[in-house]
Amino acid sequence: MSNSNKRPGLSRLLKIKDILNRRLTIAICGIRFRFRKRLGLLGRMQAGSGFVLNGIPWVRNYGKIIIGDGFVCNSGKKQNPIGGDTVLRLAVYENAIVRIGNQVGISNSTLVCKESITIGDKVLIGGGCKIWDTNFHSLDFESRTSSKDTNVKSAPIVIEDGAFVGGSSLIMKGVTIGRHSIVAAGSVVTKDIPPNEIWGGNPAKFIRKLEN
Repeated sequence: MSNSNKRPGLSRLLKIKDILNRRLTIAICGIRFRFRKRLGLLGRMQAGSGFVLNGIPWVRNYGKIIIGDGFVCNSGKKQNPIGGDTVLRLAVYENAIVRIGNQVGISNSTLVCKESITIGDKVLIGGGCKIWDTNFHSLDFESRTSSKDTNVKSAPIVIEDGAFVGGSSLIMKGVTIGRHSIVAAGSVVTKDIPPNEIWGGNPAKFIRKLEN
């Protein structure tokens, strides 16, 4: 038998192995996640049904996290083949709130919330994205270099239903990404994107409209 005839069988075995490993990972991660949630280790968190965990997200929650049905989380160096970051991080400060809608998928990205981040239904966020609703530090030199570092600006982020944020993009404070719009991979979004448009670049600029 030639090598070419053997390869399809090997390919099928590898696919079966991958499927079994993935299902085992989802089951184990789900158990660990629910256990941590019951112990209160995830802070104030509400999660809908059909939660799929491909790996364990890193969560530091001093505010509130609300997650809808059918959320898919890819968190881990083996969970996303495109590279970039290696874990999904959710960092929520005191009195801040993160809302994630139904049928949302996020891969190995970081959400840092000091005020509010709202993600609508059926949003996809690619690997290595960073969504920050804060500047982290003051723009004033004296404040920034002091121990208090006051006057740090924050503003809500909204990603509307059906939007797609390409891998390694950076979404800055105060931005709204409109319904069904697409952010090209590697973009830095510093201002609002209207619905049904493609934007890309650093800083992100309008590329073209999408057909309805």
